[in-house]
Amino acid sequence: MTSSSLLNRLFGRAEPREGLRPLYAAIVAQGRQPHWYVEGAVPDTLDGRFDMLVAILSQALIRLEQQDAKQESVWLTELFVDDMDGQLRQEGIGDVVVGKHVGRMMSALGGRIAVYRAALTDGGDLGEALKRNLYRGDAPSQAALDHVEAKLRDRWVRLGCLSRDALLAGDLG
Repeated sequence: MTSSSLLNRLFGRAEPREGLRPLYAAIVAQGRQPHWYVEGAVPDTLDGRFDMLVAILSQALIRLEQQDAKQESVWLTELFVDDMDGQLRQEGIGDVVVGKHVGRMMSALGGRIAVYRAALTDGGDLGEALKRNLYRGDAPSQAALDHVEAKLRDRWVRLGCLSRDALLAGDLG
Protein backbone atom coordinates (compact mmCIF):
# COMPACT_ATOMS: atom_id res chain seq x y z
CA MET A 1 0.00 0.00 0.00
CA THR A 2 1.39 3.41 -0.87
CA SER A 3 1.73 6.07 1.79
CA SER A 4 -0.88 8.28 0.11
CA SER A 5 -3.46 5.49 0.00
CA LEU A 6 -2.71 4.68 3.66
CA LEU A 7 -3.23 8.33 4.59
CA ASN A 8 -6.43 8.44 2.56
CA ARG A 9 -7.75 5.38 4.38
CA LEU A 10 -6.70 6.72 7.80
CA PHE A 11 -8.22 10.14 7.26
CA GLY A 12 -11.20 9.05 5.19
CA ARG A 13 -10.28 10.78 1.97
CA ALA A 14 -11.41 8.78 -1.00
CA GLU A 15 -9.45 8.74 -4.23
CA PRO A 16 -11.68 10.84 -6.53
CA ARG A 17 -11.00 8.59 -9.53
CA GLU A 18 -12.65 5.71 -7.69
CA GLY A 19 -16.01 7.30 -8.41
CA LEU A 20 -15.35 6.69 -12.12
CA ARG A 21 -14.48 3.03 -11.68
CA PRO A 22 -18.09 1.84 -12.35
CA LEU A 23 -18.12 3.76 -15.65
CA TYR A 24 -14.72 2.40 -16.66
CA ALA A 25 -15.75 -1.15 -15.71
CA ALA A 26 -18.92 -0.78 -17.82
CA ILE A 27 -16.86 0.46 -20.79
CA VAL A 28 -14.50 -2.51 -20.50
CA ALA A 29 -17.44 -4.92 -20.19
CA GLN A 30 -19.03 -3.40 -23.29
CA GLY A 31 -15.77 -3.73 -25.20
CA ARG A 32 -15.50 -7.40 -24.32
CA GLN A 33 -18.91 -8.38 -25.65
CA PRO A 34 -18.50 -11.23 -28.14
CA HIS A 35 -20.74 -9.69 -30.81
CA TRP A 36 -18.01 -7.16 -31.68
CA TYR A 37 -15.63 -9.98 -32.55
CA VAL A 38 -18.15 -12.40 -34.07
CA GLU A 39 -20.78 -10.39 -35.96
CA GLY A 40 -18.58 -7.29 -36.16
CA ALA A 41 -15.41 -9.13 -37.23
CA VAL A 42 -13.24 -6.94 -35.01
CA PRO A 43 -9.94 -8.82 -34.76
CA ASP A 44 -9.92 -10.78 -31.50
CA THR A 45 -6.33 -9.77 -30.75
CA LEU A 46 -4.69 -7.43 -28.25
CA ASP A 47 -4.82 -4.65 -30.84
CA GLY A 48 -8.42 -5.41 -31.80
CA ARG A 49 -9.56 -5.41 -28.19
CA PHE A 50 -7.67 -2.19 -27.54
CA ASP A 51 -9.29 -0.57 -30.59
CA MET A 52 -12.76 -1.69 -29.51
CA LEU A 53 -12.23 -0.40 -25.98
CA VAL A 54 -11.00 2.92 -27.34
CA ALA A 55 -14.05 3.26 -29.62
CA ILE A 56 -16.39 2.88 -26.64
CA LEU A 57 -14.21 4.94 -24.29
CA SER A 58 -14.10 7.72 -26.89
CA GLN A 59 -17.88 7.92 -26.94
CA ALA A 60 -18.03 8.20 -23.15
CA LEU A 61 -15.29 10.85 -23.08
CA ILE A 62 -17.03 12.90 -25.78
CA ARG A 63 -20.33 12.74 -23.85
CA LEU A 64 -18.56 13.79 -20.64
CA GLU A 65 -17.05 16.70 -22.56
CA GLN A 66 -20.53 17.67 -23.77
CA GLN A 67 -21.82 17.53 -20.19
CA ASP A 68 -19.07 19.84 -18.95
CA ALA A 69 -17.53 17.05 -16.87
CA LYS A 70 -13.92 17.88 -17.67
CA GLN A 71 -12.42 16.63 -14.40
CA GLU A 72 -14.35 13.38 -14.61
CA SER A 73 -13.08 12.95 -18.16
CA VAL A 74 -9.50 13.35 -16.90
CA TRP A 75 -10.06 10.80 -14.12
CA LEU A 76 -11.62 8.33 -16.56
CA THR A 77 -8.63 8.72 -18.85
CA GLU A 78 -6.30 8.14 -15.90
CA LEU A 79 -8.12 4.89 -15.10
CA PHE A 80 -7.61 3.84 -18.72
CA VAL A 81 -3.89 4.65 -18.52
CA ASP A 82 -3.54 2.70 -15.27
CA ASP A 83 -5.34 -0.26 -16.82
CA MET A 84 -3.23 -0.20 -19.97
CA ASP A 85 -0.05 0.09 -17.90
CA GLY A 86 -1.12 -2.97 -15.90
CA GLN A 87 -2.05 -4.90 -19.02
CA LEU A 88 1.34 -4.18 -20.60
CA ARG A 89 3.17 -5.29 -17.47
CA GLN A 90 1.06 -8.44 -17.34
CA GLU A 91 2.14 -9.16 -20.92
CA GLY A 92 5.76 -8.96 -19.77
CA ILE A 93 6.62 -5.49 -21.06
CA GLY A 94 9.39 -4.08 -18.87
CA ASP A 95 9.45 -0.82 -16.94
CA VAL A 96 11.78 0.85 -19.41
CA VAL A 97 9.41 0.37 -22.36
CA VAL A 98 5.97 0.63 -20.69
CA GLY A 99 6.00 4.43 -20.75
CA LYS A 100 6.62 4.51 -24.49
CA HIS A 101 3.80 2.05 -25.13
CA VAL A 102 1.40 4.00 -22.91
CA GLY A 103 2.42 7.19 -24.69
CA ARG A 104 1.55 5.65 -28.06
CA MET A 105 -1.77 4.42 -26.65
CA MET A 106 -2.60 7.91 -25.39
CA SER A 107 -1.73 9.37 -28.76
CA ALA A 108 -4.02 6.80 -30.42
CA LEU A 109 -6.81 7.64 -27.96
CA GLY A 110 -6.48 11.36 -28.64
CA GLY A 111 -6.55 10.88 -32.39
CA ARG A 112 -9.50 8.55 -32.26
CA ILE A 113 -11.50 10.84 -30.01
CA ALA A 114 -11.10 13.55 -32.65
CA VAL A 115 -12.08 11.20 -35.49
CA TYR A 116 -15.06 9.71 -33.65
CA ARG A 117 -16.20 13.16 -32.49
CA ALA A 118 -16.21 14.34 -36.10
CA ALA A 119 -18.08 11.22 -37.22
CA LEU A 120 -20.68 11.34 -34.45
CA THR A 121 -21.27 15.06 -33.97
CA ASP A 122 -20.12 16.84 -37.11
CA GLY A 123 -21.78 14.64 -39.74
CA GLY A 124 -18.63 12.73 -40.57
CA ASP A 125 -18.55 9.20 -41.92
CA LEU A 126 -18.46 6.75 -39.01
CA GLY A 127 -18.00 3.78 -41.33
CA GLU A 128 -14.83 5.28 -42.77
CA ALA A 129 -13.59 6.20 -39.29
CA LEU A 130 -14.12 2.60 -38.19
CA LYS A 131 -12.34 1.18 -41.24
CA ARG A 132 -9.29 3.34 -40.50
CA ASN A 133 -9.21 3.11 -36.72
CA LEU A 134 -11.03 0.00 -35.55
CA TYR A 135 -10.07 -2.24 -38.43
CA ARG A 136 -6.76 -0.42 -39.12
CA GLY A 137 -7.44 -0.17 -42.83
CA ASP A 138 -8.34 -3.84 -43.28
CA ALA A 139 -12.05 -3.38 -43.92
CA PRO A 140 -14.34 -6.24 -42.95
CA SER A 141 -17.42 -7.37 -44.85
CA GLN A 142 -20.11 -4.74 -45.23
CA ALA A 143 -22.36 -6.74 -42.87
CA ALA A 144 -19.71 -6.71 -40.14
CA LEU A 145 -19.05 -2.99 -40.59
CA ASP A 146 -22.80 -2.27 -40.55
CA HIS A 147 -23.15 -4.28 -37.33
CA VAL A 148 -20.43 -2.35 -35.51
CA GLU A 149 -21.56 1.01 -36.85
CA ALA A 150 -25.19 0.39 -35.86
CA LYS A 151 -24.25 -0.77 -32.35
CA LEU A 152 -21.94 2.20 -31.79
CA ARG A 153 -24.58 4.62 -33.08
CA ASP A 154 -27.18 3.03 -30.78
CA ARG A 155 -24.76 3.44 -27.85
CA TRP A 156 -24.11 7.04 -28.85
CA VAL A 157 -27.83 7.82 -28.76
CA ARG A 158 -28.19 5.99 -25.43
CA LEU A 159 -25.30 7.94 -23.93
CA GLY A 160 -26.94 11.17 -25.06
CA CYS A 161 -30.08 10.28 -23.13
CA LEU A 162 -28.24 9.68 -19.86
CA SER A 163 -27.96 12.24 -17.12
CA ARG A 164 -24.47 13.08 -15.98
CA ASP A 165 -24.99 11.01 -12.81
CA ALA A 166 -26.26 7.98 -14.73
CA LEU A 167 -23.31 8.16 -17.12
CA LEU A 168 -20.80 8.48 -14.27
CA ALA A 169 -22.44 5.49 -12.58
CA GLY A 170 -21.74 3.39 -15.68
CA ASP A 171 -25.34 2.98 -16.85
CA LEU A 172 -24.37 2.24 -20.44
CA GLY A 173 -27.29 -0.10 -21.04
